[in-house]
Amino acid sequence: MEFVRSLAHPDEIRALLRFRFGGGRETVTPSPKENSLSPTMKRCVWLLQKTSRSFAAVIQALDEELRGPVCIFYLVLRALDTVEDDMTIPLATKVPLLKTFYSRLEDPVWKYTESQEKDRIVLEDFPVISAEYRALAPAYRRVISDICRRMGEGMTEYLEVHPDTEEDWNKYCHYVAGLVGIGLSQLFSASGSEEEQIGREEKLANSMGLFLQKTNIIRDYLEDINDGRIFWPKSIWTKFTTDLKNFKNPESSGDAVACLNCLITNALQHVPDVLDYMSRLKNRSVFNFCSIPQVMAIGTLARCYNNHGVFTGVVKIRKGEAVRMMMEATSMDLFKRIMAQCTQEIGSKIPFLDPTAIETLQVSQRIMSLCSPDWAASSSLERIESRAGFLGTVKRLGAAFLLLAMTWSLFSPNFS
Repeated sequence: MEFVRSLAHPDEIRALLRFRFGGGRETVTPSPKENSLSPTMKRCVWLLQKTSRSFAAVIQALDEELRGPVCIFYLVLRALDTVEDDMTIPLATKVPLLKTFYSRLEDPVWKYTESQEKDRIVLEDFPVISAEYRALAPAYRRVISDICRRMGEGMTEYLEVHPDTEEDWNKYCHYVAGLVGIGLSQLFSASGSEEEQIGREEKLANSMGLFLQKTNIIRDYLEDINDGRIFWPKSIWTKFTTDLKNFKNPESSGDAVACLNCLITNALQHVPDVLDYMSRLKNRSVFNFCSIPQVMAIGTLARCYNNHGVFTGVVKIRKGEAVRMMMEATSMDLFKRIMAQCTQEIGSKIPFLDPTAIETLQVSQRIMSLCSPDWAASSSLERIESRAGFLGTVKRLGAAFLLLAMTWSLFSPNFS
């Protein structure tokens, strides 16, 4: 079926065939040495595959030294997130559990068996996870415990309160994703895979996480709203409707898409930091590990931009497209090329009367300016086409505003 969906895209067919028969897999998913793993670590790998097959695959991009710590880091935070997500846990139980969750890492027998969430197995098998945590080097344990503590504390702020302002949205995304980026950066440095400075770049690492989290929140509107969850910031969506649920109604499609485009423009503001962070990475395995989710995110935003399908179903990139990007994003030049291509796709779809059209164009142009030197060197034709697309958008914007100005002048009471 995936081959059928990619028939009109020969590059995706080639990528799917290469990946199906093993070509390029060694770049992003080298085979783990299962025989060298302890029984508890084998169980942790199984838990990782059970709760996130995509992350389980991406984690194999890392050198062997980092795979274990990052696997445990993910599982600990997955367990913490499962507590937060479980709406059946009373707040009287949930709040202290989130705040003290990091301390459970030192308890060899603690587990939680009352969750109803789909990923509850990580709570039920927590003694296995905590055993592997305690077997890690002290530098890794300090990072994982500290991030778990900060995240659990932050999560309690939004159990009954939805993000209101854009600042709230950034803060919420920091707690649930930005801290993940910060923790991973510290693990990279602690392992010696990256320089110590990478572990100190909290602003850039935070942006890495915020870009991914905002993309997920934007894409998952329908699923979240149907589950009674609100993660879109109120200060933005109230510009377009009085009730966020209204966006599901066909008659609200125009306002829904305008709000969607506004949020995507907000998320794109993090891309310059993403490019800066990625340019500082020296270790190839760390670069591959970090690049894959970032290119998937911008590819998803390109697909979601100006797309009413976000409010009626699930919008996602084709598997062939995902595999192609995953196999290509293995150097900074290629990474910037993908980011530029997806940005160009967004730029070419900007409606000339969209309320945030100018802001979207501005951030798109900024991203392109950061990517274009290397991108132009590898594909001048695409760069020309991209420029034409942007110039066309600018002309349409200019014509629209000129028309509005002329209309205002003609019908103004002061017109003479």
